[in-house]
Amino acid sequence: MSVLELDVSNPKQIHEVVEGVTSKGSVDIVLNNAGYALTGPLEASSDEQVMTQINTNELGAILVTKAFIPHFRERKSGMFLTTTSIGGLVSFPLNAVYHATKWGLEGFAESLAFELKPFNISVKTISPGGIKSDFMGNAQMVEDKNYAESFQKMLAMFGDALPGSRPEQIAEVVYAAATDGREQLRYVAGADAIATYQRRADVGSEMFHGELMKKFLGQTINGG
Repeated sequence: MSVLELDVSNPKQIHEVVEGVTSKGSVDIVLNNAGYALTGPLEASSDEQVMTQINTNELGAILVTKAFIPHFRERKSGMFLTTTSIGGLVSFPLNAVYHATKWGLEGFAESLAFELKPFNISVKTISPGGIKSDFMGNAQMVEDKNYAESFQKMLAMFGDALPGSRPEQIAEVVYAAATDGREQLRYVAGADAIATYQRRADVGSEMFHGELMKKFLGQTINGG
């Protein structure tokens, strides 16, 4: 096994690493898994923070995928797995840029699946919920006095969520996606993610949004 350094925000390095790997042999699966959270009000986030979040979470995965497509197309086989998040299927307060990247990856994968199907290339996403890891410890927290009350409510709302899954439980879903032979686009991973996604499907996107609005702000949309 070889471990190579790759900064997904560096297009030149992406091409160098992909060229080096594919020149030494065949690649069967590419797993895009780089990402972190930028949490807090958009207004208080610097332009650099916004651009770095998008470059790392979204653009990096897109460019890594693009670089590997010729290799898979010539082989007429291959699979792209991209870790998005339950945050790519539903949205929560004070994470606007993070959600923009994760929803963007979901749309990217859905469209790309059509594009690459004629070459026998599979495209799948993994959407985990909470994970017992240091994900939030590594997050960039942006605070602003104008949003102090909302920020605390957001933290409390996440604190009320179901306990996160163990990393190996998410890994089992990734393995299943890679090996089950199914033409399935999305794999929602973790009990909390499954329950949240199912609730949105059951009540519809508008009512689900209203439920979160009430929980977050203590009021319904339009004051109802």
